[in-house]
Amino acid sequence: MSKQFDWSGFKSEIEGIRYEESIEFVTSRSKDYFWYSPILQEELENKIGDLVVIPSNEDEVKIIASAIAKYKIPLTLRGGGTGNYGQCVPLKGGVIMIMTKLNKIIEFKKNSVRTQAGIRISKLDDAALERGFELLMYPSTRQTATIGGFLAGGSGGCGSLRNGMLRDPGNINYLKILTIEKQPQIIELYNEEIQKVQHAYGTNGIILEMELALSKSKDWIHCAVLLDGYDKALKFAMSAQKQSLDCYLLTVVERRFSKFYKKLKDLFPSNKDAVFSMVAPEAFDEFKKFVSESGGEISFNYKEKELRPNGLQPAYEFGWNHTTLQALKVDRSWTYLQVAYPQPFDPNLVMRQMKRYGEDIYWHHEMARMGGHIQIFALPLVKSKGRKEMYSLIDELEKKDGCTIYDPHVYTIEDGGMKEIDYNQIEFKKKADPHGLMNPGKTRGWLKEMAK
Repeated sequence: MSKQFDWSGFKSEIEGIRYEESIEFVTSRSKDYFWYSPILQEELENKIGDLVVIPSNEDEVKIIASAIAKYKIPLTLRGGGTGNYGQCVPLKGGVIMIMTKLNKIIEFKKNSVRTQAGIRISKLDDAALERGFELLMYPSTRQTATIGGFLAGGSGGCGSLRNGMLRDPGNINYLKILTIEKQPQIIELYNEEIQKVQHAYGTNGIILEMELALSKSKDWIHCAVLLDGYDKALKFAMSAQKQSLDCYLLTVVERRFSKFYKKLKDLFPSNKDAVFSMVAPEAFDEFKKFVSESGGEISFNYKEKELRPNGLQPAYEFGWNHTTLQALKVDRSWTYLQVAYPQPFDPNLVMRQMKRYGEDIYWHHEMARMGGHIQIFALPLVKSKGRKEMYSLIDELEKKDGCTIYDPHVYTIEDGGMKEIDYNQIEFKKKADPHGLMNPGKTRGWLKEMAK
């Protein structure tokens, strides 16, 4: 353990709260899925914390926060550990606090749910489904990610086709934040104020609770549409979205991915491109008609409870960043990018890109909405050739094609997003983390002289 911190003093302050300090345990909890990026793998592989704490309730979190402030120890929060950019990797050592015991659903309201932040998304969504509601969106890691981790490290996912991105108005209504001070304080944020914390990588306050909007649940039909040509698959998904066919997911995956989707076998053959979808039951007849008119065929369609008995996983696990995971299970020589396309979307640009990069990039696109408008994203597989080649590619996609790259090969908030410092988040950090102890090194906006 690092000798620069008073660990005996810290441990005495948190007496009675579970903590772990074995090197094996601490090392395993110091990592997320940053290994998707060989660049981050090299930079973060040896970054580990000193101690893991596992609070079981809000009072214990307050005790830990007070001790952190008293002894000036770095603090990194961890949920399910499913992030891809090192969000929960402790760059400066210190304490890792696992939030998964704060997993209580506080209250279901008319069209929303208030919950503790450490709950698994699958548990929260399943509880909503029992009441006839569902979450507006979730990552493809629905089974293991926590809702607080999704808010702090994510931006959208399955359901963003229908309901926009996390930060869009109305999706998150309330946050309860705990400050890192000797006498921790509660700060409540409402509606637009949540932008002070959303996608801040847990750098500016401990998220204790949140309230999320819900929609009426549907027994979505998970299916795959096969088409002969990636341009046809893109145009099919775009048209389905523009025609407002009620879908929760439209994921376009090119045929070269079929070798990675081994469980699908003939359901995703190597001579067809696929659109993985979740379609509302009442819209499925119209959807089938549109598939036929588009020259496609449906290779499978099941409601969610029928998937596992038929040896299949949910459609959302064939989309978003699960495409990368499927490939890396087979071949670790790949990495990926996150691309936002200029509007209006031109599928011909994608076809030119496919021709330009050949076997170096396999393509996959997501239909979504952002700020009320249709937005097309790509999470292409990229052959890993090193840092220089990666940033040459990024430069070309941005300058030549007009795309925006959300860089998954960096661990700072700004460099992975819009390349600008969010000063609203920095100003809030001055209140919620006045000593600059939370997840240090993850934001360029915080300067040492800002700390008390």
